[in-house]
Amino acid sequence: MDQRQHLSRLRWRCRRGMRELDVLLERFLEQAYPHASNAEQLAFEELLTLPDPEILALLTGRSRPQDQSLAHVVERLSAQD
Repeated sequence: MDQRQHLSRLRWRCRRGMRELDVLLERFLEQAYPHASNAEQLAFEELLTLPDPEILALLTGRSRPQDQSLAHVVERLSAQD
């Protein structure tokens, strides 16, 4: 799969059904993902496998990820304007 197809699939996976999550995830994908380290990219992709309530809990601080790479991506997502 080429990079364009991969990004297209990730963009589709960013559509969560919760507008707030959609905006945060799509913004990260467009602005930060292309420049992120391989570990950050993998952590972001792992985040997209979680159910919406878990993602929301992570982004609001009600839950904390055990994985350091995932914690870093959650921190970056939470700090977006």
